[in-house]
Amino acid sequence: MAQLFLKFGEQVIQEVLLNRGVVTIGRQPDNLLQIDNPAVSGHHARVSWKDGQYVLEDFESFNGTYLNNSRIREAVLADRDVIAIGKHTVVFCEQGSDELAAQHRSVDRNAWIQDQMDKARLPQLDPTMFMDTQKTKARVAQAAGAMAGRRIIGALTILEGKTDRQHYLLPGKLSAIGRSKLATIRLKKWFAPRIAASIQLREDRYFIVAAGKSSKIIINGNEMVDHQQELRPGDVVQVAGIKAKFDDSVSSPIPSSREQ
Repeated sequence: MAQLFLKFGEQVIQEVLLNRGVVTIGRQPDNLLQIDNPAVSGHHARVSWKDGQYVLEDFESFNGTYLNNSRIREAVLADRDVIAIGKHTVVFCEQGSDELAAQHRSVDRNAWIQDQMDKARLPQLDPTMFMDTQKTKARVAQAAGAMAGRRIIGALTILEGKTDRQHYLLPGKLSAIGRSKLATIRLKKWFAPRIAASIQLREDRYFIVAAGKSSKIIINGNEMVDHQQELRPGDVVQVAGIKAKFDDSVSSPIPSSREQ
């Protein structure tokens, strides 16, 4: 089944099964693929099934929709086509990618957790920001090359404390730590907080963020002073009764079209 993979830099942050339906893309929350970036129009583009093929259409967006480095109004999609929308790219896979889908099945859950943590706080959309065309084309080329290469994924290994697993990969934009059943790193201690902290991926950098003022986070023996701090390979984190080591050296292969 055909799929769309929404990417920011090297990281896949959302996947959508097409199933011959319509997928709208834009900054407004009513889009199936919502891209919260000022360079993206409220309703920017859509992918739909027409006459036995998938078609990409631009909604007269401010910064335009690019398909394989060419600005389009409407175009038929082919396997592994790369769509550039604002600072993000969307990769079209005609038969999908089981491996890619398995690695990122937690993304929608992570996004839902973020909604729960930030519910009732929907921001007003600012005017669409103007984008540099050459930079957009460069991102398309980078995304196309990445689909045939490898990307770096963060990892967390539990050293002390009770959790549902010992080792976690962190492919999503947000990985929550807590007792909640929706947490990525699920604490098994009875009195652990529902959400103690989260590990957030921003472009190619990971940050640990406290869930509230009462959350105490210790990194390499020093208490975190600010609300958040960037994580580096080898950092040892203590939070809510667990001790864990962060590493970002786990690489994940992306299958080429020949391997599918």
